[in-house]
Formats: sequence, structure tokens, C-alpha cells
Amino acid sequence: QVQLVESGGGLVQAGGSLRLSCAASGRTFSDYYIAWFRQAPGKEREFVARIDWSGGGRTYADSAKGRFTISRDDAENTVYLQMNSLRPEDTAVYYCAARRNYPFGDSWTRYDYWGQGTQVTVSS
Repeated sequence: QVQLVESGGGLVQAGGSLRLSCAASGRTFSDYYIAWFRQAPGKEREFVARIDWSGGGRTYADSAKGRFTISRDDAENTVYLQMNSLRPEDTAVYYCAARRNYPFGDSWTRYDYWGQGTQVTVSS
């Protein structure tokens, strides 16, 4: 059974940094994408970044480019999201998600497995 467990959220001032972790278990992920999404109150869940577990290819939302970096640690079966230059508008619950690496888009509806989420709050 696939399990995704996020950690690393918290309260940070604008301009600060946080690193989120997603510990994945329950199967091998060599043919999977692992992604980060976020959802702010009253807003739809939105794509942030995705990594291809086997090839390492990365895709970012425009809002994340240049500030966020997604990476993976094969030995730890963990995916990270390094977030720098944080802004108040980055405040949201951040979720880790997984799906097979089919050539679909990155709508949250395409992802099969989800973590419980971790709160990120950026104060101005």
C-alpha cells in the first residue's frame, strides 16, 4: 500500500526558506511521478512541481520557477521541495502526490496517491 508522509511545514517570514519532505513507501516508484501541490483556503488545489523518479526530469509551475527546487533521495525514498524567497501568497497546505508517469497533464485529479498535507504559513 502506497504511503506518502509530508513534513517540514511551519511559520516563516517573507523572504525566508523552508524545505518540505515527502517520505514514500509501499512500492517501488521507478515508473512514477512524485509531485507537490498546494491549497490555500477557498482556492482550488494547484500544481507546484513534479519530478520523474527514474529520469529525474523536473517540471515547475510558473509561480515556483526560480524559487522552488524539487529533488529526490533514492536511498531515503524521499522527495524534497526546497522553497526560497517565500511570499505571503505561498501560504497554503502543501501535499505530496504520486501517479504513474503517463503523459497526462498535472491536474490534481490525475494523481492517485496523496499525503496528509503540511501547513506552510508565510508572514509579511
